[in-house]
Amino acid sequence: MKTIEELIADGVAGKRVFVRADLNVPLEGAEGARRITDDGRIRAALPTINALAAAGAKVLVASHLGRPKGAPDPVYSLAPVAARLGELLAPEGRSVVFAHDTVDDSARDAAAALADGGVLLLENLRFNPGETSKDDAERAAFADRLAALADLYVGDGFGAVHRKHASVYDLPQRLPHAAGYLIATEVGVARRLTHEVARPYAVVLGGAKVSDKLGVIDNLLEKADRILIGGGMAYTFLAAQGHPVGRSLLQQDQLDAVRTYLRRAEERGVEFVLPVDVVAAADFPDLAAKAPTEPVTVAASEIPDALMGLDIGPESRKLYAAKLADAGTVFWNGPMGVFEHPDYAEGTRTIAQALTDSPAFTVVGGGDSAAAVRLLGFDEAAFGHISTGGGASLEYLEGKTLPGLAALAV
Repeated sequence: MKTIEELIADGVAGKRVFVRADLNVPLEGAEGARRITDDGRIRAALPTINALAAAGAKVLVASHLGRPKGAPDPVYSLAPVAARLGELLAPEGRSVVFAHDTVDDSARDAAAALADGGVLLLENLRFNPGETSKDDAERAAFADRLAALADLYVGDGFGAVHRKHASVYDLPQRLPHAAGYLIATEVGVARRLTHEVARPYAVVLGGAKVSDKLGVIDNLLEKADRILIGGGMAYTFLAAQGHPVGRSLLQQDQLDAVRTYLRRAEERGVEFVLPVDVVAAADFPDLAAKAPTEPVTVAASEIPDALMGLDIGPESRKLYAAKLADAGTVFWNGPMGVFEHPDYAEGTRTIAQALTDSPAFTVVGGGDSAAAVRLLGFDEAAFGHISTGGGASLEYLEGKTLPGLAALAV
């Protein structure tokens, strides 16, 4: 895989370099007044953009945002991202031009007018159906139009490399290409989690659905020493052990798979750690109001029929922190509860604190886990690495071939 240093050494001055970033940031607010709530992915793209601009390249940045239906939708416009990117680049004396389409007049004219060292952000790639099409010909046609805008390609959107999309997979096949700094870092971290592991190796998995994590659990049973389970997925594990889970999130169709994993873990000597108590309530909290709720702590093996588990309880927090204290490597993906509400954030806070206190190599696996770290006010520098790609990280740990990485390696 060619590096961005090699690309710059070959000479990029005056050339149009297409940077496929991942600027898929969370937004809130009404149309026309959308506000970014977490700019971590924008900041992660800065080293590659700045390096290329400093070398005299004409930098065309592109990304998706959300899940529009293959047509322009102002709710998913990258305009707020362009404004924030401009603010972050301003200390380097750079500004950002925003194209109001991806491959049509605005994009073509802006790309043609871009000065050496300039930065252009294209509108949401997914406003064109060819970006995500499963039809190879339609996707290729869109990739051809993107390729016409640039001379070189840099893949730096790690959060999208598990997608066989035009800008991720097809476009680098049409232009000389290299991996950006972010992808190089993310791949290096992923290798440390799969091939250069300091032990004990502890994995913390949370989030809503156990079905989202089956592949990574299957692969990690061959690598991890301990697997700690929290979040909504924990209740399927508890139910698989025969415990009542009340109104908690439960995937009945995954019970047999979970029993198989628990049995395999016991056979292999991998320690599975499940909650011993949970914080529960009668109803899911109103996240917008953040009003106080009426949580109660109950044994994880005895959740009443009328309640739903919404966080791991105080004894579980102590247990999980103890299981992480002597680890040599920790990978964490998925919150322990409804961390967005203060009544159900302590489990997730405990995991984050345990990672910051640990001398281990600690990795926060993107997605909601990364959002929780920032929302709860933790210093990002206290973690070994905070990934920008939740789904991509998981699929790498599953041992899958990621299309975006495969295309860059050719």
